[in-house]
Amino acid sequence: MEQTVWLQQTIWTIVPPIVAIALALCTKEVYFSLLIGIISGALMYTNFNPIGAVETTFSIISDKVGGNMNIIIFLVLLGMLVALMNKSGATRAYGNWAKKSIKSKRGALAATSALGALIFVDDYFNCLTVGTVMRPVTDAHKISRAKLAYIIDATAAPICIIAPISSWAAAVGSSLPEGSTIDGFTLFLQTIPFNLYALLTLAMIVFLIITNFDFGAMKKSVYTENAGMDVVSGEDASAENAKGKIIDLVAPILILIVLCVLAMLYTGGITDGVGIVNAFADCDASLSLAMGSFFAIILTFILYIPRKVITFTEFAQSLVDGFKAMVPAILILTFAWTLSGICSEDYLNLGGYVSGVVEQSNMSFALLPAIFFLVALGLAFSTGTSWGTFAILIPIAMTIFSGEASHLAVVTISSILAGAVCGDHISPISDTTILSSTGAQCNHIEHVSTQIPYALLVAGCCLVGYVVSGVTNNGWMGLLVSAVVLFAVLFALYAVSKKKQA
Repeated sequence: MEQTVWLQQTIWTIVPPIVAIALALCTKEVYFSLLIGIISGALMYTNFNPIGAVETTFSIISDKVGGNMNIIIFLVLLGMLVALMNKSGATRAYGNWAKKSIKSKRGALAATSALGALIFVDDYFNCLTVGTVMRPVTDAHKISRAKLAYIIDATAAPICIIAPISSWAAAVGSSLPEGSTIDGFTLFLQTIPFNLYALLTLAMIVFLIITNFDFGAMKKSVYTENAGMDVVSGEDASAENAKGKIIDLVAPILILIVLCVLAMLYTGGITDGVGIVNAFADCDASLSLAMGSFFAIILTFILYIPRKVITFTEFAQSLVDGFKAMVPAILILTFAWTLSGICSEDYLNLGGYVSGVVEQSNMSFALLPAIFFLVALGLAFSTGTSWGTFAILIPIAMTIFSGEASHLAVVTISSILAGAVCGDHISPISDTTILSSTGAQCNHIEHVSTQIPYALLVAGCCLVGYVVSGVTNNGWMGLLVSAVVLFAVLFALYAVSKKKQA
């Protein structure tokens, strides 16, 4: 197959993701937009040979689906578990209890964000579980699905990227080049206080919940949906029975969490004498999630069937229904992975182009945190992957600092993590963004468009913070300044909103 060498690792490599993102935002048709982005990239790679482009597309799809099969299996099994809880009536029972116990919109949002913070092990698991559990509660308090999707998304990756025991910690640690003077886990711990995007996002969530305030596209979404929203559980009531109790919802979720954590320890080698911290750092997160969800379904069978919560026929039908429910999410993820693949090192090499630009520029060390933040944001937004962004930029940053973990180096690595999470947060082709809208049962493009103003506000404050961090060589000063700027802007927006209502 003839390859277009002159297009590889050039500025043109950014065209496919930009086409996909622009089309998705304009047409609201995410499947079509992703497919067009993929085909455009494949055409560029094959010197605009249509047959070669189709062949390349299917080759990448095959590789990506195969390489991410454990994630797909996890999604299917989790969909089955959700369907079982719905069929049992447990979701409705929980919703009815929550309606009585959680008395306000503020309480519903606080409970949603708290649950998101508690499920810090993996962002995929976080997105789908929080949506399933809290959707009936937020519906009861007339909270829009777009707002629910934002809370889910904002307590997924931002929590995981500052949680030492998570799949993300392992991803960051594995990105360190050989010859570094610090191990990956220790470096990850040092970046936590200076990951401005994660910390400020969580702070803004607290502010928005306490003040019951929204702005931008989210405010319009809230009023539009609330105007005609009925107080319902969020599920098809006809598909449920009255036998399920709250324990039939809580127990499977707790079982799932415990089994996934145990599976992570197992795949990390704890049975071979590896310590707990190293086991989490070296685990196979996707395999662990698949194993944990599989055994959770088996234990749910034991929990439901002997007590006659559902019949065996209903159990079997729920497995089919759960699979069907996850097909749209799997299709979007497949296309997103494929688009990321066409931009990878083996094809157009978008990361190589970005790496070359960064390495060849003569940057002042004081500006490194801010510049790496912006580069990471743009790269993650374009490719939809924060982990891929870590893998590309962290080695470059460590090379610039000669492998030494100085304070400025730690702040710079923190800025890469922050920018990657931010870009991933606002990208329509990001897997966590897709799963957040899936968990909330919200229109995907609506979730993206309502979330972007919130994310960009935090990103702007982070940029200020990283400039201050670099100039003063003090990450704590950057954290303080960025926090002050964020709350100053939020209070100003809140005051203007109240003045307009008066």
